[in-house]
Amino acid sequence: MSAEPDLVALLPIIDHQPRNPALFFQALTHGSTGISPDYQRLEFLGDRVLGMVIAELLYTRFPKAAEGQMSAFLNRLVSRESCAEIARTCKLGPLIRLGKQARDDGGAGSTNILGDVVEALIGALYVDGGLDAARAFIERHWADRIGAISEAPRHPKSELQEWAAARNRKTPVYTLLRKSGPDHDLRFTVQVEIKGLGSAEATGTSKQEAETLAAKQFLAEHGR
Repeated sequence: MSAEPDLVALLPIIDHQPRNPALFFQALTHGSTGISPDYQRLEFLGDRVLGMVIAELLYTRFPKAAEGQMSAFLNRLVSRESCAEIARTCKLGPLIRLGKQARDDGGAGSTNILGDVVEALIGALYVDGGLDAARAFIERHWADRIGAISEAPRHPKSELQEWAAARNRKTPVYTLLRKSGPDHDLRFTVQVEIKGLGSAEATGTSKQEAETLAAKQFLAEHGR
């Protein structure tokens, strides 16, 4: 089993003086150690705090963004992969307390474990220092990622696909319902559907245009 976590090395990462160091030992303790409590409960809490703070930051930074667009941004920023990137940047891996087998299997570099530990640290900061301490950590470590987000308009089909993914739904399905009009002035009517969330229809002068308009209509009806 790994040695007791080095809180001195952790301090520059969290930028917080722990009132209760045991919380931070817990946040760095994986279940493979057999030590109880491990980081799971703090990770559960930290996941919710992270989502709330990032949602607030996005709401403030992008005042014109639609709900579907902000959901896509949020989904990207709070993903396990994003949290693991934060952990790697901070070199958290060597500080995590792992059982021998987990460490031999590369647990200190595991995306799942690294992501969980970052969320557990946010949970520990919230319990130990309140929302301000957790928010300061998130704002500092996510600043570059939020700053890199562009609010530039995206194609409606891409936006709708991200909107669906943010809700753990499958890719939107486009169905050509009918063609109408003379050959020189055809009209295409397309339906787009996201199972369990709704559908929308639109008509255009080409199938591609109709699909784009249908995606835009879906977002107007269901995603704003």
